[in-house]
Amino acid sequence: MTTPKLISTPFTSSSTAAEVLRGVDLTGVRAIVTGGSSGIGTETARALTSAGAEVTLVVRNTTAGDAVAETIAKSTGGIRPRVVRLDLADRTTITRFVDAWNGPLHLLINNAGVVTGGLERTPEGWELQFATNHLGHFALASGLHDALAMGATDRDGARIVSVSSTAHMRSGIDFDDLHFERRNYDPQIAYAQSKTANSLFAVEATRRWASDGIITNTVNPGGVATGLQRNFTARQKASLDAAEAAGVFTYKTVEQGAATSIVAAVAPEFAHSGGHYLDDAQEAYTVPDDADLAQHPHGVKEWALDPTTAKRLWTVSTDLLRV
Repeated sequence: MTTPKLISTPFTSSSTAAEVLRGVDLTGVRAIVTGGSSGIGTETARALTSAGAEVTLVVRNTTAGDAVAETIAKSTGGIRPRVVRLDLADRTTITRFVDAWNGPLHLLINNAGVVTGGLERTPEGWELQFATNHLGHFALASGLHDALAMGATDRDGARIVSVSSTAHMRSGIDFDDLHFERRNYDPQIAYAQSKTANSLFAVEATRRWASDGIITNTVNPGGVATGLQRNFTARQKASLDAAEAAGVFTYKTVEQGAATSIVAAVAPEFAHSGGHYLDDAQEAYTVPDDADLAQHPHGVKEWALDPTTAKRLWTVSTDLLRV
């Protein structure tokens, strides 16, 4: 059996979002960036706006979002992103946002993420990292499906970018205890499970929605120092330091971290091909589930791309959100 050739692009780990967008005109493109008030989300939004896109920043804190929008406007000659409040752990705000959206959508960048230092739950009793990082984005994308399909008709395709992490290599999906009701809580394993879920979403979303012109890919932005680490425990910080020392990653700038998201959003190589996991602006190679992270820092585990698991996760997620 011939192994399919991995998709490559001209960009590398040192490329920036601005470099990826050089010469790209996104005038008329409507884009949503979740978690756009800080870190990689801010740079992703700035880069898209600079290329002419009409960007909506979806944020929990609109004060912070407005400050970012003003900064972007100053750097782009007055083009100011729209700012809308949405909490991915609050289904009411997701429904409100979806109901208020009018017209086509061409790009959905599911960038926001949360890391907890201990067990936290939503009012539904869901583990917060899984609820925010996966279920919230799942509900948002599902609710915006028709807008994305309309956008796909407009511009020969719409794209969803699902931001994952090397952390996915620590855990697959535990369908028997998704929300840590029986097993001991480990925030690193909980985060890892949510990042695997981000990748599996891209696999199944592409299978279901490609016929509507909607393509979804997953990206690993790499090691970037952002506000995501603010809730790390001493153990989590030590684990991160150990991973860096082992060569699992080297820190990138925010501009470099956003580059792979922009590749998935605009590169012609991924215009009609989805369900892939990108690392350093290239499609990553797949490794067995028992592979060592330190030996494969740029790989993606089989459990994050498995179509059967992806289909099961979609069904489970739909059922949870239906309650």
